[in-house]
Amino acid sequence: MRKRILITVVVSVVLAGLFIPSAGAVSVSVRIEGKTQTLFGSTEPRVQVASTALDALTTAATSGELYYHLTVSSLGSYVDQIGLYPATNTGGWMFKVNGVQPPVGADAVTLASGDRVLWYWAGFDPVTFAGPSTLRLSAAKLTSSERAGAKRTHKQLYCYSVSAQDDKGVSSTALGAVIRAGSGRAVKTKDGRACLGVHKGLTVRATLDGAVRSNTLP
Repeated sequence: MRKRILITVVVSVVLAGLFIPSAGAVSVSVRIEGKTQTLFGSTEPRVQVASTALDALTTAATSGELYYHLTVSSLGSYVDQIGLYPATNTGGWMFKVNGVQPPVGADAVTLASGDRVLWYWAGFDPVTFAGPSTLRLSAAKLTSSERAGAKRTHKQLYCYSVSAQDDKGVSSTALGAVIRAGSGRAVKTKDGRACLGVHKGLTVRATLDGAVRSNTLP
């Protein structure tokens, strides 16, 4: 009995050591977008990670109690499953740092404080093997006409813009995107921009067919 308790304590200490960031840890934001829903951090919370983009996944998975699997091959290591869905011939798990998909594995990407790390399920183009665009939602200032309209109707407006980033991090207007507050009705954007009325306590998100859903904002 004492031996089993000792083994349990030793294993617990070893596991704890795996997930406690080192003294040189960096503060980064992490989000994991699954195949059908957000798995971790829709608001992109900041976490302390040891060093790499793979460490960011490990920290998020530990915090969110998510399963993930790492495969090691002759070409290096790669994440072949997060949550319920393993990689297939037509889709798998990718990551971006500050909107850019690195050309190397996650364990080879050293992060700096302030970086944004996004892990997401991606369906691949069968010809180019390019992944889907990832959406980025930002708060936008009201235009002069929007301010005038809000003043006329005595309504408070909150405006947002939506961009789509390709694998290289190049941003373009997310034409056709919609935004919604909470589970409310979808509001169509015009040139990647839309305004909402008061939505206290609800977060706002953008979606677009064929793209990875955006981060959320208050």
